[in-house]
Amino acid sequence: MSKRGNKKAVVFGGSGFLGSHVADTLTENGFDVTVFDINESKYLKNGQQMVIGDILNSSIVREVVDGSEIVFHFAGVADIKEANEKPFDAVKYNILGTTNILDECVKAKVSRFIFASTVYVYSDHGGFYRSTKQACELLIENYQNTYGLDFTILRFGSLYGRRANDFNWIHQIIKQALTEGKMLRKGNGEEVRDYIHVKDAAQICLDVLDAEYRNQYLIISGTQTIQVKELLKMINEMMDNKIKIKYLDEHMEGHYEVTPYTFRPRMAKKYTGRTSIELGQGLLDTIFDVYKELRHSDKEYPIITLPE
Repeated sequence: MSKRGNKKAVVFGGSGFLGSHVADTLTENGFDVTVFDINESKYLKNGQQMVIGDILNSSIVREVVDGSEIVFHFAGVADIKEANEKPFDAVKYNILGTTNILDECVKAKVSRFIFASTVYVYSDHGGFYRSTKQACELLIENYQNTYGLDFTILRFGSLYGRRANDFNWIHQIIKQALTEGKMLRKGNGEEVRDYIHVKDAAQICLDVLDAEYRNQYLIISGTQTIQVKELLKMINEMMDNKIKIKYLDEHMEGHYEVTPYTFRPRMAKKYTGRTSIELGQGLLDTIFDVYKELRHSDKEYPIITLPE
């Protein structure tokens, strides 16, 4: 049993990639977990409560938050491309949805609000996605200053691992390799990323509940820095070098090449956690997860055959 006991925690966006792993980690550490999402979770564990709803619905958010001590907020529009194509939806769900949750957290006297932001808040990249996250960070500060709602803001970098959806780039590129025998990448492959496995990120979400991280801004980007072209070579070698890698002479709109950072007055500390899943092992596990997903779908059968 966790030293934190049976605290009640709500995970908004808990059916998704990061949210579902955070819900698992909380349950494993003795928390009473409620998963809130617009879609039913495929990963719900015994003892977890599922609530299906919209974060813009004040009454259902109020009901879920009531009596909770910790609230994790991972819901909203999380894809740069989608946010750029649908800025109204990005503003509605990311900014208004977050404000609705914050308001109910104040009423419920929640002890900590954990918010998933992005490293793009430092950047001139990221488009409407970045803008909505910046706005949310300012709102969270306002709620703390005005109402005393304590927070921890986590600025996530490049996550990968099981349960990712198609706008997660590593998931997307592995799926393309398995179904098409090729991996296409905009740019020249020399872009640099710090990858962090989603399970490590989920553990960090638990670690930051300690008092020293109250009202702190943390960069969660991992320590496994690699050029994209080296990452693609690793994946290709794991598939017996059967995959064609092609770089497209196109600009990666909204994304950075070497660093997301430009000068911003509100700085954050980098937090790497106490455990780390090695990149090669994490990639191999992700390949088998995507392969399994394809095997059990009605979509085109993978052309690359892997052992069971």
